[in-house]
Amino acid sequence: MDHSGHGMMTDLPPFTLGRGLEFSPDPFFLIGCLAALGLYGWGVARLRRRGDAWPLSRTVFFTVGVLSVALVMCTKLNDYGMVMFSVHMVQHMVISMLSPILLLLGAPVTLALRALPVAGRGSTGPRELLLKLLHSRYIKVITHPGFTIPMFIASLYALYFTPLFDFLMGSKPGHIGMMVHFLMVGVVFFWPIMGVDPGPHRPGYVMRMLELFAGMPFHAFFGIALMMASEPMVKAYASPPASLGIDALADQNAAGGIAWAFSEIPSVLVLIALVYQWYHSEQRQAVRQDRAADRDGDKELEAYNAYLASLQARGR
Repeated sequence: MDHSGHGMMTDLPPFTLGRGLEFSPDPFFLIGCLAALGLYGWGVARLRRRGDAWPLSRTVFFTVGVLSVALVMCTKLNDYGMVMFSVHMVQHMVISMLSPILLLLGAPVTLALRALPVAGRGSTGPRELLLKLLHSRYIKVITHPGFTIPMFIASLYALYFTPLFDFLMGSKPGHIGMMVHFLMVGVVFFWPIMGVDPGPHRPGYVMRMLELFAGMPFHAFFGIALMMASEPMVKAYASPPASLGIDALADQNAAGGIAWAFSEIPSVLVLIALVYQWYHSEQRQAVRQDRAADRDGDKELEAYNAYLASLQARGR
């Protein structure tokens, strides 16, 4: 393959799904994905060795989340994403809006807190450092809606519509840093909304839905802006290699359509997860109230009945 100065492959054949899914690993993401699966598996195995349960569904969610990152970063989708705006947009949408949701549903922080050993008295271990980080001002800031929503929006408009995108696409470290940024922005945006792992911000379920819908429309607007443009808006994709046989403006329109359509997918997934969590939260609350009533002989109900009786007596 012939590479240009900033790593673009300039003689790729026309894109097909089969070619895009061929294995072509990026070492950084391949090592990262394998390490994430290995550490998660170690945590689950450690819990089971001591007789503790860990939901299979969480393991499945986390595994699929890691594989979704590998799908767009360790195949030729990553190669085509360097020269095709539409393929890059698939990468962006998956790694920033689908992968974070799946990873968070796997509750990796909860698993780490349960699996990591407690350090001896007077010493600090990985578990203590993690707890300190969770309670730090830094985490409080980056998981606050006043930060997550603007950052989620800025990752689109301030990146693609300024020279910053072209600068990052000009080097391998820049491209890797950009994709890591997409992933982390998605994680901190959905973390307070999903509410599986512990965190400093835990709004009610209605507020979580409002936070979700505060960010999603901007993805649709971004997609529409790309679709309506009459000329290429991103310099990196303005002159695609002739071997691809594509038109830059048509490819940009396709990228806009992908951004617009993909904004609906995470909304549906998160809403399903939130309704499920809300239902089970109500069920657990009802069980706790029943147990409390059994312990105190339902004194709360008796007091309420006495109050009703007193009102009736006054009305006579």
